[in-house]
Amino acid sequence: MLTDAKLLQNTISLYAYFCKIFAYICAYQSTTEQMKKILNEQLNISSTNPIKARLYNYKQFTYPWHFHGEFELLYVEKGYGQCLIGDSVISYSDQNLLLFGPELPHCMQNPSEYQSNPELRVNGSIIQFEKDFMQYSFSHYAQFISINNLLNESHRGIRFSVGDNRKVQRLLKKIPVTEGIEQIINFLQLLQELLSLKEREYGASPNYDPIPAVFKDKKIEKVIAYINKRYTSGISLDDISSYTAMNPSAFCRYFKENTGKTLIEYITDMRIGYACKLLSDDKMNISEICLECGFESSAHFNRSFKNKTGITPSEYRKKMMEA
Repeated sequence: MLTDAKLLQNTISLYAYFCKIFAYICAYQSTTEQMKKILNEQLNISSTNPIKARLYNYKQFTYPWHFHGEFELLYVEKGYGQCLIGDSVISYSDQNLLLFGPELPHCMQNPSEYQSNPELRVNGSIIQFEKDFMQYSFSHYAQFISINNLLNESHRGIRFSVGDNRKVQRLLKKIPVTEGIEQIINFLQLLQELLSLKEREYGASPNYDPIPAVFKDKKIEKVIAYINKRYTSGISLDDISSYTAMNPSAFCRYFKENTGKTLIEYITDMRIGYACKLLSDDKMNISEICLECGFESSAHFNRSFKNKTGITPSEYRKKMMEA
């Protein structure tokens, strides 16, 4: 028969277990709500400009739930909070490095005290690189097997603890301020050094697939590529349906069945993602951004942006400028 002390210990352990489950459910529900507003971020990266890197110093992270077609390394030198990633939520803190694979939805968040405490900030560096960066070398040369395996694993997202690894810290700060071949050499050194970081945590669950079936179907893949090149200009239903050799009605059904969205919804998401990028600096005014992203009027732009993000373009820009 169990003693009273043993019964109390078991009760406390059971309570702690249910608290943990409840916290996970709440986090998962938060992630589900965020997913409804997912944005497709458009990065200025190509085969001729395969790496984009910068240092950052924000009041807090503000960029919404999003994905992009490139890899991303996000180094948090100073800061803490949670990262919504795929179908999970993981914590991050000082000296943490997050690796996101292509198409993997993610969103960095800070707790509420970041708004009330003026001394709290987040800083570090962000390195984004082309999905097919050195693809042949990575997949064929024995010297790159381990790096290729690591990049393949990033479809779940990985959190590394950099700790006091001075070489990794130095490279993460150096890459954003170098260019050309020097930047590429430093970047390859960084990927090699990541293999030595043993303290790591995976984000999304093992079976999570960030790339839906739509992107694996050759026909719809061509449609998505067609839209990606033209989403800021007028894309007529007649043009795109004839491109796929389908009548407009059949194309609409096909597109909705494979993407879960109408053509208009998909194009609007693309335009909003691009608008968020342009709003993050002050090079263009909001009217210019409206036209650049392909919206027919400022009223349409404001309405669509608020429906997706919960705030107006001007409110979004104000938050980014204050960050």
